[in-house]
Order: sequence, then structure tokens, then C-alpha cells
Amino acid sequence: MTWIKPSFLWMMYRSGWGTKEGQEHVLAVEITREGFEWALRHACLSHYERGLHADRDTWRRELRRAPVRVQWDPERDLHLQPLPHRSLQLGLTGEAARRYADEWIVSITEVTPLARMIHARVQGGELGAARRLLPDERPCPVSEETMTHLYR
Repeated sequence: MTWIKPSFLWMMYRSGWGTKEGQEHVLAVEITREGFEWALRHACLSHYERGLHADRDTWRRELRRAPVRVQWDPERDLHLQPLPHRSLQLGLTGEAARRYADEWIVSITEVTPLARMIHARVQGGELGAARRLLPDERPCPVSEETMTHLYR
């Protein structure tokens, strides 16, 4: 499974600022809006939600069939501590992983030096300077139609 993790600080948490073994390089992968929305329309939540899913067995069947799973994890601050709001993660498999690799990717940028620079500022107590270096991340509005597909 391949994961789309749109939050820079969540990725820093996951990769230990690019220092964890096997995660020493951090890449920013830009994908098309169409690809992102296709993923949402073909997704299933990674966990059972009472009232949203008919029952656990129905949810399990939907999860097995879905080429995309949605997971929500706590967003992180500059110290990588959890914040009260969640960050989207999209797990891609099968057709979704193929489309991601073959159709959706627009660019790939090595951001390891940026991650290390921000981490050094955080370690030095220069939080304002670290914050100014963060990539610009804004809420991504999604249509009602796209969201209703997410919870089918």
C-alpha cells in the first residue's frame, strides 16, 4: 500500500524529521486535483464507524473492495506533539496505486534539506523562523458529491 499524507508536520512526525531508518529522504509529491478527488470517491474509512456503516461485516467487505482507505490521524505541531484536529491519510492499493504512479503525479521534489533546516530551528528554539519555513498548507475544499462517495 502507498500512502498520500498531505501534512508536512505529520510526515515529520512519521519520519522523525527524516532521520528514522529507511526514511532518511523526504519527498514532496504533487498530484493532480482530479486524482485526489478520484481517490476520495473510491475510498472507504479504515475503521468501522457505527451509524455510518450498516454493520461491521458490511464495512469489512467495503474495505476489502475499496482501492483507497481513509485514515485520520492527529495533526502535529512543530514539536511533533498531537494537535486537537486530524490530518488526512489516503492509503492506495491496486488500481489506485497504479493510477497514482502512472497518471496523477505532477512533480516530485526532494525536501529533506528543508526538513532538516526546520528541525534545526525547532531544536534551537527558533519556532518563528521554523514556522516561516513550513510549506504553505491550506484546507482543501471538496464537493458534497465527493464526500458522499467517501461514506457509501
